[in-house]
Amino acid sequence: MIIIDRFEGDIAVIETDNGMIEINRFYLPEDAAEGDIIVNEGNEWYIDHEATQSRREAMRERLRRLMEND
Repeated sequence: MIIIDRFEGDIAVIETDNGMIEINRFYLPEDAAEGDIIVNEGNEWYIDHEATQSRREAMRERLRRLMEND
């Protein structure tokens, strides 16, 4: 899984299964945001909207359960 961790100016810091990498933000879709799951095919990057939404919902659910157990 490849996830946008954060942006630092024109650089996107990307979390991969093999560690962190940095790429120029120019190569990502304009609407790319932190937390998006992205896919690289050839020289093209695109957002996997379905996987991103599923991941965000799972994270919200995890946070909700943690807050209930406090």
